[in-house]
Amino acid sequence: MAKSSRAALATPPAAEVKALTQQLSAPFEASEVRFKPQKVTGNKALALAYVDARVIQDRLDDVLGVEGWQDKYECLPDGSVVCRLRLRLGGEWVTKMDVGSPSEQPDEHDRLKAAFSDALKRAAVKFGIGRYLYRLPAQWADYDPQKRQFVRTPALPASALPRPASVPMTPAAESPRVIKADTRKSAVKGSKLPANGEELRRRLQDYDAKLAAQGVCAPGDLVRHVSEAGAKAGYGPEMDDWTAPAIAWAAQETKTFEARVRQQVNGQKAVA
Repeated sequence: MAKSSRAALATPPAAEVKALTQQLSAPFEASEVRFKPQKVTGNKALALAYVDARVIQDRLDDVLGVEGWQDKYECLPDGSVVCRLRLRLGGEWVTKMDVGSPSEQPDEHDRLKAAFSDALKRAAVKFGIGRYLYRLPAQWADYDPQKRQFVRTPALPASALPRPASVPMTPAAESPRVIKADTRKSAVKGSKLPANGEELRRRLQDYDAKLAAQGVCAPGDLVRHVSEAGAKAGYGPEMDDWTAPAIAWAAQETKTFEARVRQQVNGQKAVA
């Protein structure tokens, strides 16, 4: 076989590599993105968006399969860790590497675990995974310095949300995910409601993102409305602490909110 022919066969199909790269770099679901304060000033904090290492691993499994990627680590004397991440793209193995730093946790084992996770995330960014998070506009959010947490989860812009599937813009569109719970995680057998406040918040964030992507409301409107209305109703300011009565109320309030905003959107279209 001619040398040029062998080279052509060894070259990864460009279209396949491009498709895989697009899948790897696609935005994550809103519920998978977390925020930590990068800088705190009084009751405000600069929200830094990130995903944890398990979300990165899930993305690699989903796009490439468990056999389509490999990772190797090396511990350095200063406590940092080098990750060599290999992905199989278009029939070829491609390796990229980066260094992760240890955390400031008191336990040495926890510091090392953080360095491993950080190294994997940094190496994954070089393949485009989660890179868009570094390009998000600066966002200052309400912050409780005593509890060391955001008062409410910061909202992601529409550009940082997954592209939605085609969904009819009618009141009969998909029911809110807050009602379509994973029954395997339900506290009560047969219940279709979220098992706890944390699960409720995650599902609200997912459905909020879908409504925003459809142009029904602005990003964060649903979560903000339910959180604030729930606090006024006496369920407490922290959605993660809500129990069954508040969760059932939130499911109904989500329906009410969606019906109202969809009516407003349809009314605006009719006027236009």
